Amino acid sequence: MAEELTGLAGDRALLGRTSTAERVSDILRSRIADGFFPPGTRLSEDGIGGALGVSRNTLREAFRLLTHERLLVHELNRGVFVRVLTVEDVEDIYRTRRLVECAVVRGLGEPPYAVDGLEQAVAEGQRASREGDWKELGTANIHFHRELVALAGSDRTDELMRSVFAELRLAFHVVDDPRRLHEPYLVRNRQLLDALRAGDRDEAEHVLTVYLDDSLDRVVEVYRRRVGQDA
Repeated sequence: MAEELTGLAGDRALLGRTSTAERVSDILRSRIADGFFPPGTRLSEDGIGGALGVSRNTLREAFRLLTHERLLVHELNRGVFVRVLTVEDVEDIYRTRRLVECAVVRGLGEPPYAVDGLEQAVAEGQRASREGDWKELGTANIHFHRELVALAGSDRTDELMRSVFAELRLAFHVVDDPRRLHEPYLVRNRQLLDALRAGDRDEAEHVLTVYLDDSLDRVVEVYRRRVGQDA
């Protein structure tokens, strides 16, 4: 937890002079999405409040907001914890992803498309793979899909999917071999990027649909195996 708090203190500047629970929740959501707080982690009010320089009441309101988003859970007399997902949660996350991400691709206007963010995320993934940093590769993969959703140009869709992608990171934490999960999608991200760069929405949607179905199968397989081990 000490390492996570040290990094969190660096986000203090993001709060500015008008610290609000919404801004605190944005920071914590981003940290969860980037893998800093694994599922089951107890979040210390004193530690996080001190790192960010916010009041206990502000932090509790931020916790409440993230609990509403299903990222945190409050356990009576124990505190606030990062939520541990179920298989049903994972299936619902991917159902939402398919509905939203495929609709974004299908609804794109005439090319060319603004794919700079996608290219940057692919480059991040390639760099993480070369360095053998599989956690960072998972983060780059999430960044890729955030940029894909951003092509819709909709603040509401971006906001919806920020929470979904943060939940997705919680699912990734259960995977015991992150390289096996994430590395194959480097190629698929490149295929999706190439299709969009070529202005071929139909091909991009096809690649994305197969991509999401395969990813769901892999993650659910891991979850069910883990449940069997814990039984």
